[in-house]
Amino acid sequence: MVLYTTPYSSACLHFLDGMSWSLVFPSYWLLDRLLASCVATSLEKRQRSQDPCSFLTLCVLIAAPLYLLLFLASLPFALLGFIIWAPLQAVRQPYLYTYQRPDKNQAEEGQAGPGGTGTADWRPQGRSFCFCSANVCLLPDSLARFNNLSDTQRRAREVGKRIRNGASRPQIKIYIDSPTNTSISAASFSSLATGFRRTSSLDQRPEQVHTTNGPAENEIEPITECPVHTSVATDCPVHPSSGDQSFTNCPVHEAGSDATTDCPLHHAGTNNNSDCPIHPSGDTTDCPMHSTGGQNDSGHRDCPMHGDEAQKKPSTECPLHTSAVQISISAPEPDPQEEEAETGNHRDLPGGDTGSITASRESLTRYHSGDNAVGISSNNTLSHVPRTSIFKRPGRKRRHGDEMFDHEISAFFPANLDFLALQEVFDHGATTRLRHQLHRYFPYVLSDVGCYGWKGCCSRFKFLNSGLMLASRYPILDARYECYPNGRGEDALAAKGALFAKVHVGTSHQEQRVVGYLTCTHLHAIEGDSSVRCEQLDLLLQWGAEFRQSSSQSPEGEKVLEDLVAFDVILGDLNFDNCSSEDKLEQQHTVFTQYKDPCRLGPGEDKPWALGTLLDPSGLYDEDVSSPESLQKVMENEEGRKEYLVFPPSKNQCPASGQKGRKIPLKGNGRRIDYILYSDESIQQDWKVDIEEFSFVTQLAGLTDHLSVAMRLAVSTGEEEP
Repeated sequence: MVLYTTPYSSACLHFLDGMSWSLVFPSYWLLDRLLASCVATSLEKRQRSQDPCSFLTLCVLIAAPLYLLLFLASLPFALLGFIIWAPLQAVRQPYLYTYQRPDKNQAEEGQAGPGGTGTADWRPQGRSFCFCSANVCLLPDSLARFNNLSDTQRRAREVGKRIRNGASRPQIKIYIDSPTNTSISAASFSSLATGFRRTSSLDQRPEQVHTTNGPAENEIEPITECPVHTSVATDCPVHPSSGDQSFTNCPVHEAGSDATTDCPLHHAGTNNNSDCPIHPSGDTTDCPMHSTGGQNDSGHRDCPMHGDEAQKKPSTECPLHTSAVQISISAPEPDPQEEEAETGNHRDLPGGDTGSITASRESLTRYHSGDNAVGISSNNTLSHVPRTSIFKRPGRKRRHGDEMFDHEISAFFPANLDFLALQEVFDHGATTRLRHQLHRYFPYVLSDVGCYGWKGCCSRFKFLNSGLMLASRYPILDARYECYPNGRGEDALAAKGALFAKVHVGTSHQEQRVVGYLTCTHLHAIEGDSSVRCEQLDLLLQWGAEFRQSSSQSPEGEKVLEDLVAFDVILGDLNFDNCSSEDKLEQQHTVFTQYKDPCRLGPGEDKPWALGTLLDPSGLYDEDVSSPESLQKVMENEEGRKEYLVFPPSKNQCPASGQKGRKIPLKGNGRRIDYILYSDESIQQDWKVDIEEFSFVTQLAGLTDHLSVAMRLAVSTGEEEP
């Protein structure tokens, strides 16, 4: 279980590698720029067509011959460097493991690092984990242009910023008190605009509401909600219309009764309390919500609706004790080095702009509030919302049919993202920039994965590594990389393979480590090569089983307790979908019997809400999809999906129902080639895994030709909290 922290085991080899690459790099860069000047993106073509004599056009005409001359001049040095560099790749390590100490806020919250999340005690009721996979297309600039993308170095930095901003944004938890539901909902800001959604969670409900960086709990806030009605009504006894003092509609009185002696809503005296929605200030002696009297059997203190004479009504119908909702917001402190830059760029925009090149912290807290929406201020605190003024409302339906988990198209990466798997991180400079950005949120990163040259995996020379990258908030215990030996065509020029990792997610009360297994992969891309991808899936399962077996063995002579396995997840770009008739072999592969696909009903049939993840490259720069929010809106619309997603070219489209025999290829929801699969068989016996939510993420709009996918997985042990 040795993690490689340097590319070479010897400092001398490291020096030779650096020297040889310094000789090769000028020629490599000039060739990349020369080819890039010959391949224009649709955005550049549009700019040139609008102004044929533009400065950009003149630069291309002048720069291309110059690049060619300099490239020819640098070739002798590149050849010398290549002769030194190529043999060194045989002894180069298959990946680079880096660890960066988490910032002060993460250490205090115990979210990462030694003694943090990874080594914390494993709670008996379990824990939830969030996984994400994204193909970021960080090829050398000349190759990225064939996917209508450019400026790889800038995109790498921006991809890292957006992932970090999305994952580190404030997480809102909504606590619902009711006799039938004590679940916790971890919602995004956007969900507050349309209501509170209810999801399952394994966390415990706190004793009291709290907001990080928020106002003091005894601070007086204005009343924004009526305890009887969710909105102000003319017949509300708390908000009577002018001149109308009748009690016919009072929830406490019987119809037609005028007796107000004991009514807490129409008491003749002055009964006030600073926290009471009925009595904003003053004495609490006679207030049924803040009385010093005893509680009744229903657990409600002196409530007129639940008193000895009013037990006929269940507590769920009580206008004074509606299901209480408490909101807790937590967020890491902003990066002091970038806080001014990120906020300054949006200072003149009201509420921030998610359509800008960087999804800033302000834009992450903006939403379109309705008349009854709860306000969230930009400093991550609840705005003018006392805890007694928030009530449960029906949220937007995110489930389809009998689905047991929420699913959505989100403009942001999930809050508190735990594991991130990336594909197509090929360019060396882009890898360095991306890793630097991710380390500000993820302490543990495996990057520069794969091999170059003729190293063992096959006879074809590898010009590019695997392009895989894995980032984790939990300590990585062991890792292994394997190269697929059967690549064909241009795909054989890259060392595509699989990266396996074992992570430490907790420690049981019996001092047993609780671990999880992650597999990040990128399969063969050429269409029609189904047999190649099936062989790679066979190898993936074989290598995964071997890795789990070898990593679970204890060192010789040492007696250690067996690890408890919490999850086993596969993430990556598999380059086939569950809709195309050409991909039938992959759709029926045994990988789908050992692992579960949350978006799949069966071979050739996806769930109706499943969305294609491959974008049409020709439309990447259209204004309608240029920002995370605009792309999200387009993906929520069927006509928008037809225009901007790549669809299967077969007659039998997906979803299968109602689509058989259709010759129009623009039916269904597009080609879904990015997957997150999980296993419920290889985990600890008697433990259970459930999906809490699945999302298609649009936050990388304009930076890649793929949608990202994310999944939150709940792991329960079946035990009860002591």
